[in-house]
Amino acid sequence: MLERLNQAMEHIERHLDQSIEAAELARIAATSEYHLRRMFSALAGMPLSEYVRRRRLTLAGAEVLSRQDSLLEIAVRHGYGSGEAFARAFRAMHGVGPGEARRTGAELVSQPRLTFRLTIEGSSSMRYRVVDRPAFTVVGPKTRVPLIHTGPNQSIIDFVRGIAPRTKEHLAELANVSAQAPQGVVAVCDDLDPSRAEGTELDYYHAVITTPESAESATTPLDDMAVLPVPPGTWAVFTTSGPAPEAIQHLWRDIYAEWFPSNPYRTRPGPEILRTQLSPDGTQAEAELWLPVAREHP
Repeated sequence: MLERLNQAMEHIERHLDQSIEAAELARIAATSEYHLRRMFSALAGMPLSEYVRRRRLTLAGAEVLSRQDSLLEIAVRHGYGSGEAFARAFRAMHGVGPGEARRTGAELVSQPRLTFRLTIEGSSSMRYRVVDRPAFTVVGPKTRVPLIHTGPNQSIIDFVRGIAPRTKEHLAELANVSAQAPQGVVAVCDDLDPSRAEGTELDYYHAVITTPESAESATTPLDDMAVLPVPPGTWAVFTTSGPAPEAIQHLWRDIYAEWFPSNPYRTRPGPEILRTQLSPDGTQAEAELWLPVAREHP
């Protein structure tokens, strides 16, 4: 997977002065566009589109300082329809406009080329299993929150604290009756931006996994329950334990940095489900993370 990903990076370098389509990069990487965007963001720490933009502006910066072409020629060569649009993007990255940079020889910012390598750290193995599941339904209160990569997500904390006691009691009762894995009250994230960029929004459910039949009656007593039908599919299930929330956030990182590059699976659209058990003081967590996956074609 990493070798194919690096081939896609080489394609970007050869076509920075042309249109670069994520679909073509996914073809080179022999995976889906959806998985490519998620893998890249997890490994590079930025969306794929942002990397391409920053590489173009890095080359544009060198061309601005070289004084060989007009600023408009440089703008058009790098895909900008006007000098104004180019100037705005240039200033956003370099902190100075292209005209001023050319006049003063200002210091500019460089986005290095990315190359992906697998680095083995430590000797602990990752615990996981792959399961095929029939259709199920997510039932519970829902909100829209920003994605936070590191540390507590205050929007989620405030949302859960604000759920009415009668709703929490109903969820607990439903969890006891439904007996669907993962059992108990879970956190469900859906409709994430493929870039997984910090601050992008997602649907968050404080919910229970139940059968489609049970879901029909689950929302009757309350008005604040949302329903998310989930079709049949394959899921990779990972477990971890350690300090909260660091252990869980590190699990996400390791799955994309180590597990996906080493296993014949890719992500597919679908909700991501987290079941967490906290210690009495809330400092330690045991977690089970369900990710929707599909087997890569050889």
